Order: sequence, then structure tokens, then C-alpha cells
Amino acid sequence: MTTQQSIKKPSHSRTIMNEMVLPNDTNTLHNLMGGRLLHFMDIAAAIAAQKHSGKTVVTASVDSVSFGKSIKLGDVVTLHAEVSRSFNTSMEVYIKVWAENIPTGESFLSNEAYYTFVALDRNGSPLKVPALEPETEDEIKRYDGALRRRQLRLILAGKMKPDEATELKALFV
Repeated sequence: MTTQQSIKKPSHSRTIMNEMVLPNDTNTLHNLMGGRLLHFMDIAAAIAAQKHSGKTVVTASVDSVSFGKSIKLGDVVTLHAEVSRSFNTSMEVYIKVWAENIPTGESFLSNEAYYTFVALDRNGSPLKVPALEPETEDEIKRYDGALRRRQLRLILAGKMKPDEATELKALFV
């Protein structure tokens, strides 16, 4: 039986990506379109997952994303993505999205989300990924919560029965 190799969280499990909101990215109100933001988030999260695993990855799921303050035409979007936990062949990636109006200096947190990626070989078969050791208090909180979020995703996808979700049940018992 092969076990997951445990590694400390290297800086290459993280990525920072910047995009400027251009006219083609906006709706008729000159706000960044939600789908375009999800596209940016998917790319940033995939880069972090690929850096962690050293493998080709595909998006398996996206947790709920709510849209707070509008990101406007000309704003710079900065996406911070980092692997929060890895499982056997999958990785959860936490993403924070900041927007900045450079001329005014206004900056704000726009979105947060969790994406899940699976590492694949050339034939599309899942591959094992390295384990991860969180270091900071925030990383430990996200790491610990990742198993509950994973169980909820699996239940909602019909891949796990609710009574098998021991981490979720522990919250209510």
C-alpha cells in the first residue's frame, strides 16, 4: 500500500496572478462579467494545483462564489491562490480576489472561493498528489475545514452517503 508523501507547504503551492479589466471583459454597466472572473479564478487555482502536484490538473468542482462589490473597467484584479489541502488524487485550492483602482488607490476584497482539482496522467487517469503540511494558523484552519468541505461536496454530488460524513456529523453531535 502506497502512502501519500508529506511535504511542507512550499511557496510554489501558491500563485498570484494579475489581470486588468478591459472592455471585452465587461458587461453593459462596465463591470467585470462574473463568468470572466470565474475564468481568471480557474486559471490561478489551476496554476497553484499544478505547481503543488507537478502534474496536469483538471477542475473537479467550484464551491459557491458570491459577488460582492463590482469590479469596474480599468481595475486591476489580483488573485491569490494556494493549495489548502491535498487528498489522494485531488487538491482543494483557496482563492482570494482583490480589485484595485490604481488612479484612486482604492482596493477591496471582491471574492473568495474554493476550487477542487484532480491530477491526471496523459490517459486521463487520476494520479496521486503529495500531501501538504499547513504552517500558519490560517493555513491550519483551512486545512482542517477542507475535509468537511470535501465531504459536503461528495454528498451533494451523490458520491457519499450523509451518514458516512464523519467530519460533518461531528459538528452536530
